[in-house]
Amino acid sequence: MFSQAALNASLNGISAILLACGYAAIKNGKMKVHKVFMIAAFAVSTVFLISYVIYHIRVGHVLFQGEGWIRDVYFTLLISHTILAIVIVPMILVTLRRAWLEKFDKHRVIARWTLPLWFYVSVTGVIVYVLLYQVYPPRVG
Repeated sequence: MFSQAALNASLNGISAILLACGYAAIKNGKMKVHKVFMIAAFAVSTVFLISYVIYHIRVGHVLFQGEGWIRDVYFTLLISHTILAIVIVPMILVTLRRAWLEKFDKHRVIARWTLPLWFYVSVTGVIVYVLLYQVYPPRVG
């Protein structure tokens, strides 16, 4: 069965792939292709955020079951992921707005920060899911 948590991780993974493709496109001078990938990444990330909020309203908090050193690794990832996920939302909106308004010089300045942080948040979201639901699944009952 494909859970909503797995859907959320998949959306994060797809977003990361779209971001990488968008980066490759702009590095190769393909501005229109870059635009398509970045808008798609934004759309997928938006669907993720909506799904994530709905999931946690329904399910609540899920406790991490790992013990020992992996707890430190998990919580370091989770804390950095969570903080940057909050920070990245307005950065994404500003970055997209500058591109939309064709203020490409200003767009480039913030995009140099937005892209790697957004990519980090997307990838660490998948890692957190794998650790929380696959490697150390929640106890049932």
